[in-house]
Amino acid sequence: MKRVLIAGALAAVGAGALTGARAEKAVPLPAAKLDVPATAGTQTAVFAGGCFWGMEAVFEQIKGVRSVTAGYAGGTAATATYDQVSTETTRHAEAVKLVYDPRVVTYGTLLRVYFSIAHDPTELNRQGPDTGVSYRSAIFPQSPDQARVARAYVAQLSGSHAFHAPIVTRLEQGGFYPAEEYHQRFYDRNPGHPYIVMWDKPKVAAFRAGFPTLAR
Repeated sequence: MKRVLIAGALAAVGAGALTGARAEKAVPLPAAKLDVPATAGTQTAVFAGGCFWGMEAVFEQIKGVRSVTAGYAGGTAATATYDQVSTETTRHAEAVKLVYDPRVVTYGTLLRVYFSIAHDPTELNRQGPDTGVSYRSAIFPQSPDQARVARAYVAQLSGSHAFHAPIVTRLEQGGFYPAEEYHQRFYDRNPGHPYIVMWDKPKVAAFRAGFPTLAR
């Protein structure tokens, strides 16, 4: 079911009635054993894991993250529009691009948040109410070091049995294309939107409760 249909149904209920309707809790996970070396400048990470509104909302809470851009990854520039991606035929995933200071927050720490609360890595081609390959769990490494660290962390988490089901997150290649302007900072600009209230505010609250030392 597409997000627009879910949002329409929730709008009929009213945002006020949804406050506190869901509860989220960060999954306790170990720190990554391997990490990407820090550099003097910024680094970039690209993650996909369901609706980019919620992913963006969580990652923009983290100290050291300079910017978060909602967009599409895995397909071509020609099909990187919301209308086309929503057909589930473009191979794009809704994704976020982070620009961060590795001297403040490391790639391994971003992975820990990604797996713990930014999305559920055990859900295949879906997240919450949204279904389809565009909502898949995927990491798009921006360097060989990121690929090595991400692959090692997936193996580390799988070995620790931190989740109730196998991790389905894939490492993929592909460019990132920013989404339409109305999708950017959607959480901040639309705090009363029923989808945000129902699905994303509990996630942000869970991040801040589970990772107080990382929160801005």
